[in-house]
Amino acid sequence: MSKVKGHSLFTDFDIDLFKSGKHFRLYEKLGAHLMEVDGEEGVYFAVWAPSAKAVSVIGDFNYWIEGEHPLNVRWDGSGIWEGFIPGVQKGASYKYKIHSHHNDIKTEKADPFAFRAEHPPHTASIVWESPYQWKDDSWMKKRKDLNRLDKAISVYEVHLGSWMRNLEEDRPLSYLELAEELVAYVKKMNFTHVEFMPIMEYPYDPSWGYQLTGYFAPTSRFGYPEELKKLIDQLHRNDIAVILDWVPSHFPEDAHGLGFFDGSHLYEHPDRRKGYHPDWKSLIFNYGRNEVRAFLISNALFWLDQYHVDGLRVDAVASMLYLDYSREDGEWEPNIYGGRENLDAISFFKELNEAVYGNFEGVQTIAEESTSFPMVSRPLYLGGLGFGMKWMMGWMHDTLEYFKKEPIYRQHHQNDITFSMTYAFTENFMLPLSHDEVVYGKQSILGRMPGDEWQRFANLRLLYSYMFTHPGSKLLFMGGEFGQSEEWDFQTSLDWHLLQYGYHSGIQRLVSDLNALYQKEAALHQKQFSAEGFEWISYDDSENSVLAFIRHGEDPQDDLIIICNMTPVIREDYRIGIPYAGSYRYVFNSDDSNYGGSGVTFSNRPKTEDIPWHRWDQSISFTLPPLGMMALKRMKTRKKS
Repeated sequence: MSKVKGHSLFTDFDIDLFKSGKHFRLYEKLGAHLMEVDGEEGVYFAVWAPSAKAVSVIGDFNYWIEGEHPLNVRWDGSGIWEGFIPGVQKGASYKYKIHSHHNDIKTEKADPFAFRAEHPPHTASIVWESPYQWKDDSWMKKRKDLNRLDKAISVYEVHLGSWMRNLEEDRPLSYLELAEELVAYVKKMNFTHVEFMPIMEYPYDPSWGYQLTGYFAPTSRFGYPEELKKLIDQLHRNDIAVILDWVPSHFPEDAHGLGFFDGSHLYEHPDRRKGYHPDWKSLIFNYGRNEVRAFLISNALFWLDQYHVDGLRVDAVASMLYLDYSREDGEWEPNIYGGRENLDAISFFKELNEAVYGNFEGVQTIAEESTSFPMVSRPLYLGGLGFGMKWMMGWMHDTLEYFKKEPIYRQHHQNDITFSMTYAFTENFMLPLSHDEVVYGKQSILGRMPGDEWQRFANLRLLYSYMFTHPGSKLLFMGGEFGQSEEWDFQTSLDWHLLQYGYHSGIQRLVSDLNALYQKEAALHQKQFSAEGFEWISYDDSENSVLAFIRHGEDPQDDLIIICNMTPVIREDYRIGIPYAGSYRYVFNSDDSNYGGSGVTFSNRPKTEDIPWHRWDQSISFTLPPLGMMALKRMKTRKKS
């Protein structure tokens, strides 16, 4: 095979941008790119390795022999090594052999910018391009409207390897199989969004994808890159948005990964107090290094650009924001102001969100942030971090703690279930019941519910109904939508056989209908991040464990009355104050027999009486179903002609 030819995709302007950390399309320059040079077809390789004294490409095309195809270092101090190798074809396996100035260390690394990687446990990169004729033009044009914060955002969180498996061949479904099975299911369940747990290449299955080695390569476990594009395309053609779990917080120390890349601490922070994560035994990016910031922001934009992704859920934000995260005294160093905030990470998040929202219309970023760090989802011009939404971890914790208690004790914990409303509008909150809540001995969501079988399912129906009528967007991990009994196991399929049982299929119908309700009723989404969209009717009836509140839309005619009975006691003649006089109709009842409920009957058209109650001049006396949520809407009055 011919030797390396001098060639470059970098202009002087590219290099200036790269050095200053402002080049956000590095995937167009670094990595392996099929092209023709001087009439010869081959591959241009470029890699950042400033501490190297020699870099060569090794691969199946040169029998993995070091030095056969040495790259040339650029003269501009960028630390980029590059060159064109004629004859290398799509599908070739390769790595970079790097000889470092540091103690003559030699490393053998996968390409940080590779578009495809070998199936683990193999670790080489693969020369690849994945041309794909997108058919989602209609979606991309209306995404700006459908993915807005005042629209229903109901997310189905999925681990592709265990959602559904081919039992005969004992393997997960492929991207192409998921394009049929998963898309049809998400559509049936009326979710607006699907969120994939990390699908970038990762070496270790038990990490669930959160320890990445191939940031630009979709995992080969489920097929080819263009087949992932087909899956996303199919979701878009069914008006389902796609969110990717994205991990800029840490990366593993695997020999072929980013760690100690060129014999130096290139991607990770050189100070172990900032560069090593004690919980996850992994390395932390150096957010203060310009080229590293450019790498990460380029990666975020890559998925939005090349894979038409509609949002990024950013993992472990809290671990990045605090220098003392999971560290004891003496294990961390304060910032220049004496505080514990990681100023480099804060600056990185702001630049990330500015780049994402500035380059792509109609997308969202979502922070998994578990502390009270202020203004995570507030705009940059107000001093915020610029995320679109933030996970409401406090709501998740308090709500699950409340629901696992026997109903007789709930009267003593009324504040647990109402406390979230004291801070619900300090951020644009997403309510998550995620994969983290159904592993490591926590039990499934159903498994936490108290009581006999009927009560457990009634509690679960009530939990979901309360969640979908509480302000904020929603996220539900797979299996929760039909009452998965066991904890999630990443190695096995969800227990789909449970749907043959009435209670489980009833939960599934309930979630599908709640999703439809959330989308149909303007009051549930138009002001979901604004205090104007919520009003208590009664939050202090701890003796009966009843909650009643109003969800407001732009039009008062769209307002919904929500009543939750948190006990299995049927409460007759329970009076609720109503702001508007008139007749009302039920738009939802979690106790409906169609969902496995008791089917307690009551007036189909309750009408207000002139009896003052709860600060209003009129009220309605209800029969409250056991462990049930009712949603009512005022009937429109016909004007006389």
